[in-house]
Amino acid sequence: MDKFIVSARKYRPQNFSTVIGQSHITTTLKNAINNNQLAHAFLFCGPRGVGKTTCARILAKTINCEKRGKDGEACNKCNSCVSFDNGNSFNIHELDAASNNSVDDIRALVDQIRFAPQAGAYKVYIVDEVHMLSTSAFNAFLKTLEEPPPFAIFILATTEKHKILPTILSRCQIFDFKRITVNDTVEHLTEIVKKEEITAEPSALHVIAQKSEGCLRDALSILDKIVSFTEGKLTYANTLEHLNILDEDYYFKMIDQMQHQQLSDCLLLFDNIIQKGFEADTLLEGFAEFIRNLLVCKDQKAISLLEVAEDFKPRYQEQAQLVDTGWLISSLNIINDAIVYFKQARNKKLHVELLLIKLCYLTQAVQLASDGEGLSKKKLSSVAKAVQFKSIGFSEIPDQSSKTTKKELPKPQATLIIEAEESAPKNKKEIIAPVDQHTMEKPSVKLGSLHKIREQLALKNNQQKPKQLLTQELIENAWLSFIEKLKVNNNHSAVTNFNFSKLRLVDENSFEIVTENNIQFKFIESERAALIFHYQQYFNNYQITYQIVLEEKIVVIDNDIKTLSSKELYRHLSEEYPMIKKLKEKLNLSIDF
Repeated sequence: MDKFIVSARKYRPQNFSTVIGQSHITTTLKNAINNNQLAHAFLFCGPRGVGKTTCARILAKTINCEKRGKDGEACNKCNSCVSFDNGNSFNIHELDAASNNSVDDIRALVDQIRFAPQAGAYKVYIVDEVHMLSTSAFNAFLKTLEEPPPFAIFILATTEKHKILPTILSRCQIFDFKRITVNDTVEHLTEIVKKEEITAEPSALHVIAQKSEGCLRDALSILDKIVSFTEGKLTYANTLEHLNILDEDYYFKMIDQMQHQQLSDCLLLFDNIIQKGFEADTLLEGFAEFIRNLLVCKDQKAISLLEVAEDFKPRYQEQAQLVDTGWLISSLNIINDAIVYFKQARNKKLHVELLLIKLCYLTQAVQLASDGEGLSKKKLSSVAKAVQFKSIGFSEIPDQSSKTTKKELPKPQATLIIEAEESAPKNKKEIIAPVDQHTMEKPSVKLGSLHKIREQLALKNNQQKPKQLLTQELIENAWLSFIEKLKVNNNHSAVTNFNFSKLRLVDENSFEIVTENNIQFKFIESERAALIFHYQQYFNNYQITYQIVLEEKIVVIDNDIKTLSSKELYRHLSEEYPMIKKLKEKLNLSIDF
C-alpha cells in the first residue's frame, strides 16, 4: 500500500510557470535571473498558503540549474535539480526561525556562509517565519545580510512584515504576495480533480474556494477531507454539509418570506436551521453576505464583484430585480448592527428573532425614495396611512462680526411639518422639535433659511407672551439672574469670571460679552448653551444672539517709576483686585512688609 501524500505537497509547483496567482512575482524573478540582476537578499511576505516558501525553493533551484531554459525556468533534469527534488542538495539550506530563533542559531548559520559551494553557483539560505527571530538574533544577522559573500543569497519569508526590524527591511528586496482569487483557486482545483479522477460539481469547488479565503493550501486540505468524506464524489450538498455552511436556498426562501411579511414562516425556517445544528451567528454572517451579493447585482457594472458559483449568478440577478434597493441597504445596516451586538446578547436566539421581525416588517415600515427634494419616508401600506415627514432644510448662521473670533452657536431648532393623509383633505400641523444634526440625513437635503425658522418660532411664542427687546439695563439684570443660577449650582469658579465680565448692547436683538483674559473667555464659553437658553426665555425672544469678545488690557511699563515695596505692592493689588484682600483674610495670611 502506497503512502498517502496530501494534495498540498503532491501538487506543489516545481517551476515558476506552475505557481498559481502570483504572476507579478514570478515574472520579476525570471527576468532578474535572465538579466543576471539577482539581489543578495529577498523578503517574501504575504498571507499564509499563497506560495512564499514554494517560490523561494523554485528560485533556489533555478539559479543553480545547470541547463536553465531561455524562459528562465529550471530543467528539472540536471544533477542540481534532481538532488534538490530528492531533498539532498548541499547548496540549499532551510532554517525554521519559529523554532531556531536564538542568537546561537544565527551565529551557526553565519559560520556556514564562509564556505563556497562545492557544486553550483550559489548557496541559498531560506529562513522561514523570519519574524519569529529575537531582536538580538536580528542584530547578529545584520552585517552578514548587508554584505554577504558573492555566492550567498538569502531568502526570508514571513506572514507578518510589520514585526521585522526596519534595518532588516532596508537590506532586502521585498516581494508582496497577494491572496489567491476564487477563480484561480477553482481552476486549480478543477485540474487536480481531473488528474485524480474525482467527480466534482463546479459549484462544490466554488464553495471550497470561498471557504479557503485566498489560501490555496487550505483549499487543497479541504478538498482532501471532502474527498475522503464523500468517497470521491463531490456534490454541492455534501460539500455544504461537511463544511457546515448554510445552503443558499435558505436565504432565498427567507428573503421571499420577508418581502411578503410572512413572519411565522420566517421564524419557523430559522428554528429549522437551528435544529440542524447551525449556530445563529452563522445565519447572520451568511445572510449579510447574501444581501451584499444582491446589492451588487443591482448594477450591471458591479456584477464582476459577485463571488458565487456560475450556476447561481442568474438566480441572484433575478432575485435582485424583485427587491428594492432601499430595502437592501436598510436591511444590511440592521444585520450589521445585529452582528456587532451578537456577542453581548444573553439570549442569542431571541436576538436573531428580533432581527427577523424587523426585516419582515421593514417593507411596510419605511422605504427610501428620492423625490427631488431629498430623502423622504413613505408608508407602503394602502390600508392605514400614517404620517408623512417632509424634508427640512437648514443653513448656517452668517458671521455678523469681524472684530473678534466667533465660537459655534448652539444647535438650532426647526419646525417639522407633518401631513396626515386621510380620506378628508390634508391637515397640517406645526410641531416645534429640536434637530439633532448627527442624525440628519446628510445627502440630498436642501439648505433652507434658518432666519425663517426663527421667525416661525418667535411667531408661535408671541401668542403666549409678548417679546421683549434688549436694553442695557435689561441684559444686565438677566446677567445677574444667570449668575444666581450658577451660585445655586455651586459653580463658584464660573461666578467669579462672570462677575468680572462686562456687557455691551449691540442692537435690540444682540449684545456682546467683553472679557479681559482668556480664562474668563473659556468659562463663559463653557456655559454658552445654558446662557443663550436663559436669555431667550428671559426675554421671550428666540432671535437673541450674543458674541464673546476678548479685550485684554494693555499694560504700559514706565521705566522711570520707582520699585514698589511689598506693602505698596499689596495695597495696589488689593485696590485693583478686592478678591486678594478677601483671600488674605480667609486664609489668615501675613505679608512680609
